[in-house]
Amino acid sequence: MLLQLSNISKSFGAQDVLTSATLTVRSNEKIALVGRNGSGKTTLLKMITSEEEPDQGDVFKSDSLRVGYLAQIAFSSEDRTVYEELLDEFRDVISLEKKLEEQAALLAVDSSEQQLDRYERLQNEFESRGGYDYEHELRSVFMNSGFEERELKKKISEFSSGQRTRIALVKLLLSKPDLLLLDEPTNHLDVKAIEWLEGYISRYPKAVILVSHDRMFLEHTATEIVELEFGKTTRYPGSYTHYLSAKEEFLAKNHEAYIRQQKEIDRLESLIEKFRYKSSKAAFAQSKIKYLQRMDRIEDVKSDQSRLNASFSSARKGGERVLEVDQIEVGYSKERPLTKVSFQLMRGDRLAIVGPNGIGKSTLLKTLMDRMPALSGQWHFGHQVDTGYFDQDSSELKSNRTVIDELWDENPDATQTEIRSTLARFLFTGEEVFKQTMDISGGERVCLALAKLMMDHDNLLVLDEPTNHLDIPAREALENALKEYDGTILFVSHDRMFLSKMANRILEIDDQGKSHLYMLNYNEYSERKKAGTLVETLQDDALKKKTPSKKNTSKSEPASQNLSYSQRNSIKNRVANLEKLLEKADEDLENLEELRYNPEYYQDYRKMEELEEQIDDKKNEIERLSAEWEEKSLLLES
Repeated sequence: MLLQLSNISKSFGAQDVLTSATLTVRSNEKIALVGRNGSGKTTLLKMITSEEEPDQGDVFKSDSLRVGYLAQIAFSSEDRTVYEELLDEFRDVISLEKKLEEQAALLAVDSSEQQLDRYERLQNEFESRGGYDYEHELRSVFMNSGFEERELKKKISEFSSGQRTRIALVKLLLSKPDLLLLDEPTNHLDVKAIEWLEGYISRYPKAVILVSHDRMFLEHTATEIVELEFGKTTRYPGSYTHYLSAKEEFLAKNHEAYIRQQKEIDRLESLIEKFRYKSSKAAFAQSKIKYLQRMDRIEDVKSDQSRLNASFSSARKGGERVLEVDQIEVGYSKERPLTKVSFQLMRGDRLAIVGPNGIGKSTLLKTLMDRMPALSGQWHFGHQVDTGYFDQDSSELKSNRTVIDELWDENPDATQTEIRSTLARFLFTGEEVFKQTMDISGGERVCLALAKLMMDHDNLLVLDEPTNHLDIPAREALENALKEYDGTILFVSHDRMFLSKMANRILEIDDQGKSHLYMLNYNEYSERKKAGTLVETLQDDALKKKTPSKKNTSKSEPASQNLSYSQRNSIKNRVANLEKLLEKADEDLENLEELRYNPEYYQDYRKMEELEEQIDDKKNEIERLSAEWEEKSLLLES
């Protein structure tokens, strides 16, 4: 056993954060701490590092336990290069390397058996501690965290705060502590780096405690889940998915046991009341009283049911063609543009923009929303398209406003009841609505920005990392709200679960700044990318070159095309391929719908829920394929 926290209690002022928290950590365990924002996860980590002391309870650590915590990683000097800073994590190996070199030099003048033995011992120790691999390991971890090798020569001061956090993570991983504490490690990482980190943690030969709201990351890394709720811990062995079903089962069985016990208590109390004053039954009544006193009372365990309750809707429908982007080049310098893209957004699309960090995804959204100028190209929003923009930095919130004024100033015609009701749906209640926006947490800032967006009733939502700072229940609630939204969504996200539930088209910007459009949902895109079978969706040259105009807002009236032989042949092949895909998708849907009548599914709520999601995904796929087939067929006829 590496660590044990027993019956930990901790309060901050009048707020009880931890009331009876217990945590045991053994070698090699991969434990995820899960719970709402403010439930005490970070406080528990600080107990482990001795940054916080418990009000009550005990903390036991094994002798010589080395704990590594990202928040405690500091750079010796920001004027040093990254390479110099990271090399410090191998100081013992480097010291051993020098001893080995000195011993090799000594052997040139003294090759006695004693000196040869010492050289062999040093060499074995050097090899066992990774001495021949540390340079490779340093570069591998650094580059897999989203950096380029040339950046090792840059000074730490030259990097942004987000990049410095990533460098600190690299430094922490290279230090290889006995217990690795990772609090939101996926922040500032792109999807490729997150997937690499999942593999690294899974293979890490020592213990890890994770705090993350990235559900897919938890699913791929954790082997134990410890939930913090109402200040107490509950441990569930297995994956994150298993935890969800196990918790549901535990709550149901616990409630059943509680009800049974309450009925038994009522029965016994009724007997006691009936016989306690009868001399012939007094002994019987007294025995039942003692039995009740000794009884271990079952607590009716409740789960925190407070949920963000968003509901997005559009005030008007808007045109079929929502947005046409024609060779738009974005970035901060004409000499070094980040990317150039062309795409078309149709009503009802959920288009996700994906790609590595720093490639221009957020910059593209800012440009489309006129927050910064384009370097070249043009774009056009369709007829009666109303846009709502969510900025990941919540920069449009005014720090000198209260929460309620932030909403009311934007909606002066709304009543106080309407404003407070909307805020309550985003968990702002009571005196919380009078807080200054500068004093609220990152998650609360996101909720406030989403509340403003909800009241605008736009038919196009442009969302830049909308799940940042949100806990898991809030992310799930946002997903459900956006699923029901009747408008169009253009968004950037690194949350793969959010991407898999929301996206029906993918615009990928690769590490060279080139864009590729795929008429696939995120799961299909991800699977094909890993398998190396991704094929970019055909975009007609006309859509890339033609200046957007109101004439082409109607889907039923395609623009006249002067197609070359090769273009027409390419479209014919695509139509034939689409027909095969539609036939296969229809067959898959039929097979899935038959499973509804299989007892293995209809007797298992969770399996049934997953099946319904698969059926919905398949229907969406058929709808997308049909729309593309119709579009391509019309082009051939024109």
